[in-house]
Amino acid sequence: MASELPENVAIERVYLLEATYAPDADELRRPVRARHLARLAELRDEGVVLEAGALLDMTASILLVRALDEEAALEIARRDVYMAAGVWVELRARPFGRVCRPAELPGR
Repeated sequence: MASELPENVAIERVYLLEATYAPDADELRRPVRARHLARLAELRDEGVVLEAGALLDMTASILLVRALDEEAALEIARRDVYMAAGVWVELRARPFGRVCRPAELPGR
């Protein structure tokens, strides 16, 4: 597979997390949103979260995270205040091939 990649291109295995919102998520998230966003910013600074955001129809949040496996990816979301507050009601993690430059890979 590496020979199929153009020079200076890499595929990083990360996880796509989908966190489904509760029907009343808009109300539930208000008191905890600042803590949720601050944590996401910290995880971005640490290189754990690569991207994070919400679908504008308020059905789910999507996160791209670096994790050793699916369970570790799910644990990142389980520790979020949105899970504790009931904003997120269901989690799903899937392996995702992120196109990047080799210099973007951890440890470089």
